Amino acid sequence: MKLRLKLRSLPTHVVLWLAAAFIVVPLLYAVLGGFKNTGQLSVNALGLPDPWVPENYTDILASGSFYQQLLNSVIIGVLTTVLIVGLSALAAFAFARFAFRGREFLFTLFAIGLMFPFAVAILPLFILLKTFGLLDNTWGVILPQAAFGLPLTIIILRTFFRGISKEVEEAATIDGCSAFGFFWRVLLPMARPALATVSVLAIVASWNNFFLPLVVLNDPNTWTLPLGVQQFQGEYLSDTAKILAYVVVSMVPALLFYGVAERQLVSGLTAGSTKG
Repeated sequence: MKLRLKLRSLPTHVVLWLAAAFIVVPLLYAVLGGFKNTGQLSVNALGLPDPWVPENYTDILASGSFYQQLLNSVIIGVLTTVLIVGLSALAAFAFARFAFRGREFLFTLFAIGLMFPFAVAILPLFILLKTFGLLDNTWGVILPQAAFGLPLTIIILRTFFRGISKEVEEAATIDGCSAFGFFWRVLLPMARPALATVSVLAIVASWNNFFLPLVVLNDPNTWTLPLGVQQFQGEYLSDTAKILAYVVVSMVPALLFYGVAERQLVSGLTAGSTKG
Protein backbone atom coordinates (compact mmCIF):
# COMPACT_ATOMS: atom_id res chain seq x y z
CA MET A 1 0.00 0.00 0.00
CA LYS A 2 2.80 2.39 0.94
CA LEU A 3 4.70 1.44 -2.22
CA ARG A 4 1.62 2.19 -4.32
CA LEU A 5 1.23 5.62 -2.70
CA LYS A 6 4.90 6.36 -3.32
CA LEU A 7 4.59 5.39 -6.97
CA ARG A 8 1.54 7.61 -7.37
CA SER A 9 3.36 10.59 -5.88
CA LEU A 10 6.57 9.95 -7.85
CA PRO A 11 5.59 12.10 -10.90
CA THR A 12 4.72 14.99 -8.59
CA HIS A 13 8.06 14.74 -6.81
CA VAL A 14 9.92 14.57 -10.14
CA VAL A 15 8.17 17.70 -11.40
CA LEU A 16 8.91 19.54 -8.13
CA TRP A 17 12.58 18.56 -8.23
CA LEU A 18 12.87 19.66 -11.86
CA ALA A 19 11.23 22.99 -11.05
CA ALA A 20 13.56 23.46 -8.08
CA ALA A 21 16.56 22.67 -10.29
CA PHE A 22 15.48 25.28 -12.86
CA ILE A 23 15.40 27.87 -10.07
CA VAL A 24 18.35 26.85 -7.91
CA VAL A 25 20.94 26.06 -10.60
CA PRO A 26 20.92 29.56 -12.21
CA LEU A 27 21.03 31.16 -8.75
CA LEU A 28 23.94 28.98 -7.72
CA TYR A 29 25.72 29.77 -10.98
CA ALA A 30 25.26 33.50 -10.40
CA VAL A 31 26.44 33.35 -6.76
CA LEU A 32 29.56 31.33 -7.56
CA GLY A 33 30.18 33.35 -10.74
CA GLY A 34 30.31 36.49 -8.63
CA PHE A 35 33.30 35.03 -6.78
CA LYS A 36 35.23 34.48 -10.02
CA ASN A 37 36.85 36.72 -12.57
CA THR A 38 35.87 36.84 -16.22
CA GLY A 39 38.74 34.55 -17.18
CA GLN A 40 37.54 31.86 -14.80
CA LEU A 41 34.01 32.15 -16.14
CA SER A 42 35.17 31.52 -19.69
CA VAL A 43 37.42 28.55 -18.73
CA ASN A 44 35.53 26.99 -15.79
CA ALA A 45 31.97 28.33 -15.85
CA LEU A 46 30.37 25.57 -13.75
CA GLY A 47 33.20 24.80 -11.31
CA LEU A 48 34.16 26.36 -8.01
CA PRO A 49 36.14 29.60 -8.07
CA ASP A 50 39.91 29.15 -8.06
CA PRO A 51 40.98 31.49 -6.66
CA TRP A 52 37.97 33.09 -4.95
CA VAL A 53 37.47 36.79 -5.78
CA PRO A 54 35.37 38.30 -2.95
CA GLU A 55 36.26 41.82 -4.13
CA ASN A 56 33.42 41.64 -6.64
CA TYR A 57 30.95 41.62 -3.75
CA THR A 58 32.82 43.83 -1.29
CA ASP A 59 33.28 46.60 -3.88
CA ILE A 60 29.52 46.67 -4.47
CA LEU A 61 28.70 46.64 -0.75
CA ALA A 62 31.11 49.53 -0.24
CA SER A 63 29.40 51.59 -2.95
CA GLY A 64 27.10 54.38 -1.83
CA SER A 65 25.10 54.28 -5.06
CA PHE A 66 23.91 50.73 -4.31
CA TYR A 67 22.42 51.75 -0.97
CA GLN A 68 20.81 54.83 -2.54
CA GLN A 69 19.12 52.64 -5.15
CA LEU A 70 18.09 50.18 -2.43
CA LEU A 71 16.54 52.99 -0.40
CA ASN A 72 14.72 54.33 -3.47
CA SER A 73 13.29 50.88 -4.23
CA VAL A 74 12.13 50.46 -0.64
CA ILE A 75 10.48 53.89 -0.49
CA ILE A 76 8.71 53.43 -3.83
CA GLY A 77 7.64 49.88 -2.97
CA VAL A 78 6.28 50.75 0.48
CA LEU A 79 4.38 53.87 -0.62
CA THR A 80 2.97 52.07 -3.66
CA THR A 81 1.79 49.20 -1.46
CA VAL A 82 0.19 51.52 1.09
CA LEU A 83 -1.75 53.32 -1.65
CA ILE A 84 -2.82 50.11 -3.40
CA VAL A 85 -3.94 48.26 -0.28
CA GLY A 86 -5.58 51.28 1.37
CA LEU A 87 -7.60 52.40 -1.65
CA SER A 88 -8.41 48.84 -2.73
CA ALA A 89 -9.66 47.89 0.72
CA LEU A 90 -12.07 50.83 0.75
CA ALA A 91 -13.27 50.15 -2.81
CA ALA A 92 -13.60 46.41 -2.21
CA PHE A 93 -15.61 47.08 0.96
CA ALA A 94 -18.04 49.23 -1.00
CA PHE A 95 -18.34 46.67 -3.81
CA ALA A 96 -18.77 43.76 -1.40
CA ARG A 97 -21.05 45.12 1.34
CA PHE A 98 -23.16 47.86 -0.28
CA ALA A 99 -25.83 47.59 -2.96
CA PHE A 100 -25.98 50.67 -5.18
CA ARG A 101 -26.91 51.43 -8.77
CA GLY A 102 -24.07 50.77 -11.20
CA ARG A 103 -22.06 48.68 -8.74
CA GLU A 104 -21.44 45.78 -11.10
CA PHE A 105 -20.71 48.12 -14.00
CA LEU A 106 -18.05 49.94 -11.99
CA PHE A 107 -16.59 46.66 -10.80
CA THR A 108 -16.44 45.44 -14.40
CA LEU A 109 -14.47 48.57 -15.32
CA PHE A 110 -11.89 47.67 -12.69
CA ALA A 111 -11.80 44.10 -13.99
CA ILE A 112 -11.21 45.39 -17.54
CA GLY A 113 -8.15 47.15 -16.17
CA LEU A 114 -6.49 43.73 -15.85
CA MET A 115 -6.59 43.37 -19.64
CA PHE A 116 -5.09 46.81 -20.32
CA PRO A 117 -1.40 46.42 -21.29
CA PHE A 118 0.89 48.80 -19.44
CA ALA A 119 3.08 49.35 -22.52
CA VAL A 120 0.10 50.77 -24.44
CA ALA A 121 -0.37 53.51 -21.85
CA ILE A 122 3.26 54.57 -21.56
CA LEU A 123 3.10 57.45 -24.09
CA PRO A 124 -0.04 59.19 -22.75
CA LEU A 125 1.21 58.43 -19.23
CA PHE A 126 4.53 60.12 -19.98
CA ILE A 127 2.73 63.20 -21.34
CA LEU A 128 0.45 63.30 -18.28
CA LEU A 129 3.37 63.02 -15.86
CA LYS A 130 5.24 65.74 -17.74
CA THR A 131 2.19 68.00 -17.55
CA PHE A 132 1.99 67.59 -13.77
CA GLY A 133 5.75 67.94 -13.30
CA LEU A 134 6.21 64.39 -12.02
CA LEU A 135 9.11 63.36 -14.26
CA ASP A 136 12.31 62.67 -12.31
CA ASN A 137 10.07 62.36 -9.25
CA THR A 138 9.44 59.19 -7.27
CA TRP A 139 5.73 60.04 -7.18
CA GLY A 140 5.76 59.74 -10.97
CA VAL A 141 6.48 56.05 -10.44
CA ILE A 142 4.40 55.49 -7.29
CA LEU A 143 1.08 56.88 -8.55
CA PRO A 144 0.96 54.96 -11.89
CA GLN A 145 2.08 51.76 -10.16
CA ALA A 146 -0.71 52.18 -7.63
CA ALA A 147 -3.26 52.86 -10.37
CA PHE A 148 -2.29 49.74 -12.32
CA GLY A 149 -2.20 47.66 -9.14
CA LEU A 150 -5.75 48.55 -8.04
CA PRO A 151 -7.81 46.19 -10.29
CA LEU A 152 -6.30 42.89 -9.18
CA THR A 153 -6.18 43.92 -5.52
CA ILE A 154 -9.81 45.06 -5.53
CA ILE A 155 -10.92 41.77 -7.08
CA ILE A 156 -9.03 39.71 -4.49
CA LEU A 157 -10.24 41.73 -1.50
CA ARG A 158 -13.83 41.93 -2.72
CA THR A 159 -13.97 38.13 -2.94
CA PHE A 160 -12.62 37.85 0.60
CA PHE A 161 -14.93 40.53 2.03
CA ARG A 162 -17.99 38.90 0.48
CA GLY A 163 -17.07 35.64 2.19
CA ILE A 164 -17.54 37.19 5.65
CA SER A 165 -21.05 36.41 6.85
CA LYS A 166 -23.77 39.02 7.27
CA GLU A 167 -24.28 37.88 10.86
CA VAL A 168 -20.91 39.36 11.80
CA GLU A 169 -21.88 42.73 10.34
CA GLU A 170 -25.29 42.63 12.01
CA ALA A 171 -23.72 41.86 15.38
CA ALA A 172 -21.31 44.78 14.96
CA THR A 173 -24.19 47.09 14.02
CA ILE A 174 -26.14 46.03 17.11
CA ASP A 175 -23.06 46.85 19.21
CA GLY A 176 -23.13 50.38 17.80
CA CYS A 177 -20.60 50.15 14.96
CA SER A 178 -21.10 52.42 11.99
CA ALA A 179 -20.32 51.17 8.49
CA PHE A 180 -16.80 52.54 8.69
CA GLY A 181 -16.46 51.24 12.24
CA PHE A 182 -17.33 47.75 11.05
CA PHE A 183 -14.81 48.09 8.23
CA TRP A 184 -12.00 49.37 10.48
CA ARG A 185 -12.57 47.38 13.68
CA VAL A 186 -13.98 44.11 12.41
CA LEU A 187 -13.49 43.56 8.70
CA LEU A 188 -9.84 44.58 8.36
CA PRO A 189 -8.62 42.44 11.30
CA MET A 190 -10.52 39.45 9.91
CA ALA A 191 -9.05 40.09 6.46
CA ARG A 192 -5.46 40.25 7.68
CA PRO A 193 -4.34 37.18 5.67
CA ALA A 194 -5.82 38.62 2.46
CA LEU A 195 -4.30 42.04 3.17
CA ALA A 196 -0.91 40.42 3.74
CA THR A 197 -1.22 38.53 0.45
CA VAL A 198 -2.05 41.57 -1.68
CA SER A 199 0.65 43.59 0.12
CA VAL A 200 3.29 41.03 -0.81
CA LEU A 201 2.07 40.94 -4.42
CA ALA A 202 2.09 44.75 -4.63
CA ILE A 203 5.55 45.27 -3.19
CA VAL A 204 7.07 42.50 -5.32
CA ALA A 205 5.53 43.98 -8.48
CA SER A 206 6.88 47.41 -7.56
CA TRP A 207 10.32 46.03 -6.70
CA ASN A 208 10.64 44.27 -10.07
CA ASN A 209 9.26 47.14 -12.16
CA PHE A 210 11.84 48.29 -14.68
CA PHE A 211 10.01 49.91 -17.59
CA LEU A 212 8.20 52.70 -15.72
CA PRO A 213 11.23 53.89 -13.68
CA LEU A 214 13.29 53.76 -16.87
CA VAL A 215 10.88 56.17 -18.57
CA VAL A 216 10.25 58.47 -15.59
CA LEU A 217 13.55 58.66 -13.68
CA ASN A 218 16.59 60.28 -15.31
CA ASP A 219 18.45 61.46 -12.20
CA PRO A 220 20.81 58.70 -10.94
CA ASN A 221 19.96 59.71 -7.36
CA THR A 222 16.35 58.57 -7.93
CA TRP A 223 17.13 55.26 -9.66
CA THR A 224 15.78 51.99 -8.32
CA LEU A 225 17.72 48.71 -8.14
CA PRO A 226 16.57 47.40 -11.56
CA LEU A 227 17.85 50.62 -13.16
CA GLY A 228 21.03 50.30 -11.14
CA VAL A 229 21.60 46.81 -12.51
CA GLN A 230 21.20 48.10 -16.08
CA GLN A 231 23.58 51.00 -15.45
CA PHE A 232 26.11 48.72 -13.79
CA GLN A 233 25.91 46.28 -16.69
CA GLY A 234 26.64 49.08 -19.15
CA GLU A 235 29.56 50.32 -17.07
CA TYR A 236 31.17 46.89 -16.61
CA LEU A 237 30.12 45.32 -19.89
CA SER A 238 33.31 43.27 -20.21
CA ASP A 239 33.40 42.15 -16.55
CA THR A 240 30.70 39.48 -16.46
CA ALA A 241 31.69 38.22 -12.99
CA LYS A 242 31.22 41.65 -11.40
CA ILE A 243 27.84 42.00 -13.14
CA LEU A 244 26.77 38.62 -11.69
CA ALA A 245 27.84 39.80 -8.24
CA TYR A 246 25.77 42.97 -8.59
CA VAL A 247 22.72 40.99 -9.71
CA VAL A 248 23.06 38.62 -6.73
CA VAL A 249 23.44 41.45 -4.21
CA SER A 250 20.40 43.19 -5.74
CA MET A 251 18.34 40.01 -5.31
CA VAL A 252 19.17 39.53 -1.62
CA PRO A 253 16.73 42.15 -0.19
CA ALA A 254 13.85 40.72 -2.23
CA LEU A 255 14.70 37.16 -1.15
CA LEU A 256 14.89 38.21 2.50
CA PHE A 257 11.54 39.96 2.23
CA TYR A 258 9.95 36.93 0.61
CA GLY A 259 11.41 34.68 3.28
CA VAL A 260 9.80 36.82 5.98
CA ALA A 261 6.47 37.23 4.15
CA GLU A 262 6.16 33.67 2.83
CA ARG A 263 4.04 32.44 5.74
CA GLN A 264 1.62 35.36 5.41
CA LEU A 265 1.39 34.85 1.64
CA VAL A 266 0.66 31.14 1.95
CA SER A 267 -1.86 31.63 4.76
CA GLY A 268 -3.64 34.33 2.75
CA LEU A 269 -3.89 32.14 -0.33
CA THR A 270 -5.08 29.20 1.81
CA ALA A 271 -7.71 31.34 3.51
CA GLY A 272 -8.89 32.65 0.15
CA SER A 273 -9.21 29.16 -1.31
CA THR A 274 -11.02 27.93 1.79
CA LYS A 275 -13.57 30.76 1.57
CA GLY A 276 -13.96 30.24 -2.17
